[in-house]
Amino acid sequence: MTVTTGMCSPYGFTRSPTEEIATLSWSDGRWTMEGRSLAVPPQAADVAALRPLRGLRVEWPEEHAAEALDAVGGLAAAGVPLTFHDPPRWVREADPVLADVAGAWTPEADDGRPDSVADLRREEHSVRLRRHALRARGVGTGLAPVTVVMATRRPHYVGHALRQLARQRGVSLEAIVALHGFPAARVREAVEEFPHPMTVIEAEPDAPLGTVLNMAAARASTGIVAKWDDDDWYGPEHLADLLLAMAYSGAELVGTAPEFFYLQPLRATIRRVDYSSEVWADHVAGGTILVGREMFEQAGGFGPSGRGEDAHLLRAVEAAGGRVYRTHGLGYVLRRSVGADHSWNLPLAHFLRLAANQWRGFRPSVMLEAP
Repeated sequence: MTVTTGMCSPYGFTRSPTEEIATLSWSDGRWTMEGRSLAVPPQAADVAALRPLRGLRVEWPEEHAAEALDAVGGLAAAGVPLTFHDPPRWVREADPVLADVAGAWTPEADDGRPDSVADLRREEHSVRLRRHALRARGVGTGLAPVTVVMATRRPHYVGHALRQLARQRGVSLEAIVALHGFPAARVREAVEEFPHPMTVIEAEPDAPLGTVLNMAAARASTGIVAKWDDDDWYGPEHLADLLLAMAYSGAELVGTAPEFFYLQPLRATIRRVDYSSEVWADHVAGGTILVGREMFEQAGGFGPSGRGEDAHLLRAVEAAGGRVYRTHGLGYVLRRSVGADHSWNLPLAHFLRLAANQWRGFRPSVMLEAP
């Protein structure tokens, strides 16, 4: 996969800006911001200096300037929040998607309330920009096929999980579903409705979860393995975003930040931001692990236990010389119900204490594209 550096990487994106929006102007063949010139194309130092800003308001030259467009595209690929309205005709003709995406965002200040969404909307805008601009530069195109592995003890969640998986777009996939202690007959209808290649295996009820996941991964026919949790929600570009992050970071294992949680007994959604995104890391949300199969096998797979199987794999990848990258978690929501329903057990009060945002009901990011 292609590894990008400098301007074309969202690495270091800042969720909560400390400075307000600035204006980017074109003159004498280069972009300037408040008297400071940006290199054309922008370099890593230019991007780093822009990270604290809420965004950039772009003032385009009236005459066609390919260097100007390429530089702005580089900033978009880095996830710098850009906005402009009514650009010159040449800009809209050269990159109509960039023009539409940038024109759809109006910067708003975050007022610090627990239900404020200003910073969240800014990050969603950044993700849309980077998806488009990176792929326009050939990063993350021609995505490799993925084998998705899922182990489940809960037949009532299988239909939900497969519907989340079926709506993935921009990626070719197969699914290996391990039924952990119940027969395939109990989920026949959900399996028959699934539109992608699928293998169903039945595992003994007393087999450790990590062992069951490894049994599923052993059936993979692709070079990339992704873990899927049966009760969580995934946006339709979840897998494509992970593959994109693998391409621009060059990491052997990628995953998302564990940000959005639906606390089912409380009928509330919280967002935690104590785990930064677009960083090298030693932790990602377990239900979002995506790893090259060669590294997966070299690391020995998931931990052969009933708990901590994800953490075991992360440690083993690093011990084997692999790198772990954590991308945004806007297209993923973890469901927390009663403790007995999960392989890891934390009280709901734990999540409330960590919440940076809290809303009533099911309130995911718009990137989830929930009905």
